[in-house]
Amino acid sequence: SGLLKLDQRDVWLVENGHERKVPVESLKRGDLIAVHLGEKICVDGSVVSGNAAVNQASITGESNPAIKQEKSPVYAGSVIEAGDLVIRVEKVGADTSLAQIIHLVEEAQTRRAPVQNFADKMANLLVPISFIGAAIVYGATKDWQRVLNLLFIDFSCGLKLSTATAISAAIGVAARKGILIKGGNYIENLADIDTVVLDKTGTITMGVPQIDHIETVEGVDDKGMILLAASAEMHSVHPLAVAVQKYVNAQGWQTPPHASSETVVARGMKATVPDFEGYEGGDILVGSRRFMTEEGVEGMPATDNKTWGKNLLYIARNGEYLGFLVIQDPVRPGMKKTLNRMRRLGIDEVVMLTGDSKDVAAEVARDMDIDSYHAEILPEDKANYVMKMQKRGNVMMVGDGINDAPALAFADIGVSLGGNKTDIAAESAAITIRSEDPSKLYDALYIGRETMRAINQNFTATIVVNSAAMLLGALGKISPLWAAVIHNTATLAVVLNSVRILKPAHPTRRPA
Repeated sequence: SGLLKLDQRDVWLVENGHERKVPVESLKRGDLIAVHLGEKICVDGSVVSGNAAVNQASITGESNPAIKQEKSPVYAGSVIEAGDLVIRVEKVGADTSLAQIIHLVEEAQTRRAPVQNFADKMANLLVPISFIGAAIVYGATKDWQRVLNLLFIDFSCGLKLSTATAISAAIGVAARKGILIKGGNYIENLADIDTVVLDKTGTITMGVPQIDHIETVEGVDDKGMILLAASAEMHSVHPLAVAVQKYVNAQGWQTPPHASSETVVARGMKATVPDFEGYEGGDILVGSRRFMTEEGVEGMPATDNKTWGKNLLYIARNGEYLGFLVIQDPVRPGMKKTLNRMRRLGIDEVVMLTGDSKDVAAEVARDMDIDSYHAEILPEDKANYVMKMQKRGNVMMVGDGINDAPALAFADIGVSLGGNKTDIAAESAAITIRSEDPSKLYDALYIGRETMRAINQNFTATIVVNSAAMLLGALGKISPLWAAVIHNTATLAVVLNSVRILKPAHPTRRPA
């Protein structure tokens, strides 16, 4: 119901510079809408103009408002807390993120956990015990008061109600944190996870390479060297080239045009760049150390500083070495802390799978204290590794892309992490986390373990309290009125224990 309240029926449509209120149903892809301070965004789209602080906690679980500006994505169900936006409509109605979340949560409530089936079966098996006990007591005492005591007390209410409540509460509290769990059966699986398998690119790392370090020879300016590289790489779509182009854009610099450029496969780029902005142009080479050696570049350093990483992009002008750029795919902020917290929660093994090179994988695994890693593997290999690990434990696979989908589907729990994840990854996963915050992985495991702990407490309390009350009733120590009071009080107590899951928790402040 909290999610449904985020729906909005009317919207301001922008036409020829004027705004008019229209029903949401009349919107179509490509329309422009205006959203003002305090209003809800009712479509998925991208910002055309304006700046705003947007609360999108209902979609991504982020506690802080997200700053939105031109080209930023926005989601239905988020609320503008400061500023105004003009948004180009991309998805409306049932296609929006909010509608999909509501559908998933509704569907999740109907998927029963094995522990629910166990509770129901156990409760049904225990019902005849009340009747058999009542018959034995009547045969032995002929006392209808004692018979009524046994008939007023049974186990089914406490077992069935508390288990269903705990599962529903867990799915609800997870959704509030931006963690979509697709069924009660996955809550139970979460409590048993002891092995976590992580994809590297886009999961452990941000998936967006960027310049991490710049090294130039004496007399060469950083800006001049980077602009020469950007000019040579202007039309390249290689991730390292994109990192250079993004750096130039972020600095607000203008990439100088080149007279000609040529891609040398598996080596780098050759280009001729005219003089620009007071900087000297010439025949430019951008690429690997091997490329520089093959082209006879003079002045190359003898060895690389290995502590900077493995993605080194060398730049030379007119056969003379100028310097190099270190390009890294940065690790997600908070990922290492999350892995440490997950270990304290009972995770025995953390494994990384990646299609990246062994050198890069080894460095990330060392920095993150990951137990083991497998590099240069294909998507189908990821699924095979997951199945091997399942033979010795319960596996949670975390990924974000199409290449992770098979492994996500095979794992005991597949988790799709990140707001930019692909639809096929989200479809294959049992849990979808719509935030970029890795601490949500810990939250999901914590919710699973807390839920099963509450259910086990409820089982124990229901059986102990009701068995004791039945014994007292059979001995005539309590009246039927007290039998009813004890039975109903015990049932309410275990249901309230399940509802406790909904209470805002502070996992960081509680002992593991």
